[in-house]
Amino acid sequence: MFPIGEPYSKWRAIEAMKAGKVAICSCGTGSPFFTTDTGSTLRAIEVEADVMLKGTRVDGIYTADPEKDPTATKFDRITYDEIYNRGLKVMDMTATVMARDNNLPIHVFNMDVVGNLKKVMSGEPIGTVVTL
Repeated sequence: MFPIGEPYSKWRAIEAMKAGKVAICSCGTGSPFFTTDTGSTLRAIEVEADVMLKGTRVDGIYTADPEKDPTATKFDRITYDEIYNRGLKVMDMTATVMARDNNLPIHVFNMDVVGNLKKVMSGEPIGTVVTL
Protein backbone atom coordinates (compact mmCIF):
# COMPACT_ATOMS: atom_id res chain seq x y z
CA MET A 1 0.00 0.00 0.00
CA PHE A 2 2.81 2.41 0.80
CA PRO A 3 3.30 5.16 -0.45
CA ILE A 4 -0.27 5.44 -1.75
CA GLY A 5 -1.99 4.41 1.45
CA GLU A 6 -1.56 2.29 4.51
CA PRO A 7 -2.71 -1.22 5.41
CA TYR A 8 -6.24 -1.39 6.77
CA SER A 9 -6.83 -0.84 10.45
CA LYS A 10 -10.35 -0.40 11.78
CA TRP A 11 -9.10 1.91 14.50
CA ARG A 12 -6.98 4.08 12.15
CA ALA A 13 -9.95 4.42 9.79
CA ILE A 14 -12.27 5.46 12.63
CA GLU A 15 -9.62 7.85 13.99
CA ALA A 16 -9.24 9.47 10.55
CA MET A 17 -13.00 9.90 10.15
CA LYS A 18 -13.32 11.43 13.62
CA ALA A 19 -10.65 13.93 12.56
CA GLY A 20 -12.82 14.94 9.60
CA LYS A 21 -10.89 12.95 7.01
CA VAL A 22 -12.22 10.48 4.50
CA ALA A 23 -11.26 6.81 4.87
CA ILE A 24 -11.30 4.95 1.56
CA CYS A 25 -11.34 1.17 1.78
CA SER A 26 -10.70 -0.44 -1.57
CA CYS A 27 -10.34 -4.06 -0.81
CA GLY A 28 -10.91 -7.72 -0.85
CA THR A 29 -10.66 -9.94 2.19
CA GLY A 30 -7.89 -12.20 0.94
CA SER A 31 -10.21 -15.14 1.55
CA PRO A 32 -11.63 -17.43 -1.12
CA PHE A 33 -15.36 -17.14 -1.95
CA PHE A 34 -15.50 -13.49 -0.86
CA THR A 35 -15.61 -10.80 -3.52
CA THR A 36 -14.35 -7.24 -3.28
CA ASP A 37 -18.00 -6.23 -2.79
CA THR A 38 -18.17 -8.41 0.31
CA GLY A 39 -14.84 -7.04 1.59
CA SER A 40 -15.96 -3.45 1.07
CA THR A 41 -19.29 -4.10 2.77
CA LEU A 42 -17.56 -5.80 5.69
CA ARG A 43 -15.20 -2.85 6.18
CA ALA A 44 -18.01 -0.28 5.86
CA ILE A 45 -20.05 -2.07 8.52
CA GLU A 46 -17.01 -2.48 10.72
CA VAL A 47 -16.22 1.26 10.80
CA GLU A 48 -19.93 2.17 11.01
CA ALA A 49 -19.85 4.07 7.73
CA ASP A 50 -22.86 6.17 6.78
CA VAL A 51 -22.97 4.74 3.26
CA MET A 52 -21.11 2.39 0.93
CA LEU A 53 -20.23 3.84 -2.47
CA LYS A 54 -20.29 1.27 -5.27
CA GLY A 55 -18.54 2.62 -8.35
CA THR A 56 -19.32 0.67 -11.51
CA ARG A 57 -19.49 1.03 -15.32
CA VAL A 58 -23.15 2.05 -15.47
CA ASP A 59 -25.00 4.95 -13.85
CA GLY A 60 -27.05 2.95 -11.36
CA ILE A 61 -29.19 -0.14 -10.95
CA TYR A 62 -31.44 -1.22 -13.80
CA THR A 63 -34.17 -3.79 -14.38
CA ALA A 64 -31.63 -5.62 -16.59
CA ASP A 65 -28.05 -5.09 -17.76
CA PRO A 66 -28.26 -1.80 -19.69
CA GLU A 67 -25.15 -2.75 -21.68
CA LYS A 68 -27.06 -5.75 -23.07
CA ASP A 69 -30.73 -4.72 -22.88
CA PRO A 70 -31.66 -1.32 -24.36
CA THR A 71 -35.11 -1.53 -22.74
CA ALA A 72 -33.63 -1.71 -19.22
CA THR A 73 -35.09 0.89 -16.86
CA LYS A 74 -33.05 2.63 -14.16
CA PHE A 75 -34.06 2.81 -10.51
CA ASP A 76 -33.34 6.01 -8.56
CA ARG A 77 -34.05 4.14 -5.31
CA ILE A 78 -34.54 0.45 -4.59
CA THR A 79 -34.64 -1.84 -1.56
CA TYR A 80 -32.25 -4.69 -0.81
CA ASP A 81 -35.17 -7.12 -0.87
CA GLU A 82 -36.28 -5.88 -4.29
CA ILE A 83 -32.76 -6.51 -5.60
CA TYR A 84 -32.96 -10.06 -4.23
CA ASN A 85 -36.53 -10.74 -5.40
CA ARG A 86 -35.83 -9.47 -8.93
CA GLY A 87 -32.51 -11.33 -9.08
CA LEU A 88 -30.63 -8.17 -10.03
CA LYS A 89 -26.86 -8.52 -10.38
CA VAL A 90 -25.83 -5.34 -8.57
CA MET A 91 -23.20 -6.95 -6.39
CA ASP A 92 -22.82 -10.38 -4.88
CA MET A 93 -25.75 -11.45 -2.75
CA THR A 94 -23.62 -11.94 0.37
CA ALA A 95 -22.63 -8.26 0.27
CA THR A 96 -26.22 -7.17 -0.42
CA VAL A 97 -27.62 -9.18 2.49
CA MET A 98 -24.85 -8.02 4.85
CA ALA A 99 -25.66 -4.40 3.95
CA ARG A 100 -29.39 -5.03 4.48
CA ASP A 101 -28.90 -6.79 7.82
CA ASN A 102 -26.75 -3.90 9.05
CA ASN A 103 -28.89 -1.13 7.51
CA LEU A 104 -25.95 0.13 5.42
CA PRO A 105 -27.17 2.22 2.47
CA ILE A 106 -25.43 1.58 -0.85
CA HIS A 107 -25.02 4.29 -3.49
CA VAL A 108 -24.33 2.84 -6.95
CA PHE A 109 -22.90 5.24 -9.55
CA ASN A 110 -20.83 5.34 -12.73
CA MET A 111 -17.20 5.64 -11.66
CA ASP A 112 -16.02 6.21 -15.25
CA VAL A 113 -17.58 9.68 -15.51
CA VAL A 114 -15.19 12.39 -14.38
CA GLY A 115 -16.65 14.27 -11.42
CA ASN A 116 -19.18 11.60 -10.39
CA LEU A 117 -17.43 10.70 -7.15
CA LYS A 118 -17.51 14.35 -6.13
CA LYS A 119 -21.19 14.55 -7.10
CA VAL A 120 -22.06 11.50 -5.02
CA MET A 121 -20.11 12.80 -2.03
CA SER A 122 -21.80 16.20 -2.39
CA GLY A 123 -25.24 14.58 -2.28
CA GLU A 124 -26.20 15.20 -5.89
CA PRO A 125 -28.97 12.87 -7.07
CA ILE A 126 -27.06 10.57 -9.42
CA GLY A 127 -27.01 6.80 -9.61
CA THR A 128 -29.19 4.57 -7.46
CA VAL A 129 -29.55 4.44 -3.67
CA VAL A 130 -30.29 1.10 -1.97
CA THR A 131 -31.99 1.16 1.43
CA LEU A 132 -34.44 -0.86 3.54
